[in-house]
Amino acid sequence: MRNAAKAFRETARGIMKYLIVSLCAAASLSAAQSARTFTGAITDSMCADAAGHAGMRMGPTDADCTTACVMAHGATYVLFDGKDVYALSDQQTPEQFAGKKVKVTGTLDAATRTIRVDSIAAD
Repeated sequence: MRNAAKAFRETARGIMKYLIVSLCAAASLSAAQSARTFTGAITDSMCADAAGHAGMRMGPTDADCTTACVMAHGATYVLFDGKDVYALSDQQTPEQFAGKKVKVTGTLDAATRTIRVDSIAAD
């Protein structure tokens, strides 16, 4: 009887250790990514490529074209760093920076190429 109780306690300890290690591993994998800073220009999703606003030219400036594409054509504000385009979770703040170079602080969702915006500041 004593051996059975001892074996049970050892098995229970092994299971507890396994559960603790598993929970710690899961917690570290699911921890939120840290915020980082992205630099580029606020533009719209229709004109966010190497050609820029030349094709659409919805106004005399890049800022005017960006705002017009968002307001009139259903485009969204994005960050374009000259190579990559990032969708922005915040669609109100970028309006004041349309056509301007900025620093966006936030967390990138790599699967959707979307930055969860914490802040936007002029660069």
